[in-house]
Amino acid sequence: MKKLNKKAAGITLAGAVALSSLGFSAAKEDVQAKNPKKEPVNVIMMVMDGTSSSTTTLSRWYKGGNLAMDQMLAGGVRTYSAESAITDSAPAGTALATGNKSNDKYVGILPSVVNSPGLEPIKPEDAQKPVANVLEGAKLQGKATGIIATSEIQHATPAGFSAHATHRNNYGDIAEQQVYQGIDVVLGGGKESLAPGTTKNARTDGENLLDVLDQKKYDFVENRDELLASDSNKIWGSFATSALAYDFDRESTQPSQPTLAEMTGKAINTLNKDEDGFFLFVEGSKVDWAAHANDPIGMISDTLAFDDAVKEAVEFAKKDGNTMVIALTDHGNSGISIGNTNTNSSYPSTPVSSYIDPLKKAKMTVEGALSQLKEDKSNLKEVAALYGLEDLTDEELKTLTASKNIGSDMSKMLAKRANLGFTTGGHTGEDVFLYSYGPSRPTGLVENTDIAKKMAEVMNFDLGKVSDKLYTNAEKALAKKGYTSRIDVTNPNNPVLVAKKGDKTVEFPVNKNIVIQKSGKSTEQKEVNAVTVYNGKEFYISEQALKLVK
Repeated sequence: MKKLNKKAAGITLAGAVALSSLGFSAAKEDVQAKNPKKEPVNVIMMVMDGTSSSTTTLSRWYKGGNLAMDQMLAGGVRTYSAESAITDSAPAGTALATGNKSNDKYVGILPSVVNSPGLEPIKPEDAQKPVANVLEGAKLQGKATGIIATSEIQHATPAGFSAHATHRNNYGDIAEQQVYQGIDVVLGGGKESLAPGTTKNARTDGENLLDVLDQKKYDFVENRDELLASDSNKIWGSFATSALAYDFDRESTQPSQPTLAEMTGKAINTLNKDEDGFFLFVEGSKVDWAAHANDPIGMISDTLAFDDAVKEAVEFAKKDGNTMVIALTDHGNSGISIGNTNTNSSYPSTPVSSYIDPLKKAKMTVEGALSQLKEDKSNLKEVAALYGLEDLTDEELKTLTASKNIGSDMSKMLAKRANLGFTTGGHTGEDVFLYSYGPSRPTGLVENTDIAKKMAEVMNFDLGKVSDKLYTNAEKALAKKGYTSRIDVTNPNNPVLVAKKGDKTVEFPVNKNIVIQKSGKSTEQKEVNAVTVYNGKEFYISEQALKLVK
């Protein structure tokens, strides 16, 4: 691997003394792995969802020392989507995973609308066509693969690295594709999407994917102890019905759940057993959720938890010598500022403690504190104190008592005390930091799509060629072989592409890597190297599936 030149950042003696007195030091660590081995390259891709730069700054001050990410700072990333200056997580994840910018809510498919400057227009026939992601490319290379998230594992960003759907909320389709993708390690929340039930994202197609996981010989684990005790090469961890708890809340509300760092370490150790190397995706999902809620405690909580996971990954990479680690956020969120109208004239003399001390009083996030609120609100003052609002004024207590959104009002009160500002409850469109470590690491100001291309390059495949290999328009390709196709929607939640030629019938069930061939009284079922994808208009199958069709 070609080594990159190190450029040491200069720092004055006075500056070094000032930093060290606060527990900080200049980030001097070598980010190029020493003594790279002649072995397959491993790639660990890490995303802290919706984390603006002020969030990492605030988290560093809160911690009182450098973040693990600081030593890896390498550049910046442009985050805009195919249609907007401000991206949704689905097209952001798609860009990072496939090298293609896409549209709002689209997961792993090409856009329908392209109007951002400098992008090529989309051909009508290519709109919503599935495109391969780096995990699928790594699988074709024989590498072990894994995905981790603190949200539901079917959430937008992990879905971008493992599935293809026209809407990020299609959890049923995404979950089924993930199960049939053959991913070696899957850790996160979202158990409800694996089986029929009555909860919001329970399966509606009647299929029980828990049974499928059992058939596929996964070690299915549901808590920290089971995860850490597993010695299987195939682990599926579902630690919550939906999302995992915030890290600050975990010990009080969900002590049996693993930390993100523990999940990351376990996944690395498991995947590293594969002699061909591995690809691992890791997401700290709920910084974004806290930012939407303008909750600085939740934002700090899961930024620091993500940073612990980065430390875990980099420590492995240092020992291994041939692993590339990339860490970044997919977009900004909330427009958080360190400073607000309180500091309009006083900011030059406002010490760090004026921002951090009020936050240090909080013992839980807004979500965690509200989970302790009684239905009659009789313990409202105690709940507010859990969030650091120990000194409520009579007017503030009156506001919270009458509030229809207690969490939002509590967040506003704490932000005011901590001299923080928020401009929105939505995403923001600024460039974001890029952190990287190891051989051939990306540097400079890059497009989010460049990240996918760099990972593919390091793992020795071309994403465009992988897309051609895995996602062919099925009806057109089958017609060339003399087959007539129709879409069977007997079960509308599980459509099947049925192709016929004489007495031969071939079936391609949606979201599965299965081809079923029928001729006369014989039926044969085979697994192929990609799932079948249906975008509501057309089916897409792999070249391998097509070759099975005689």
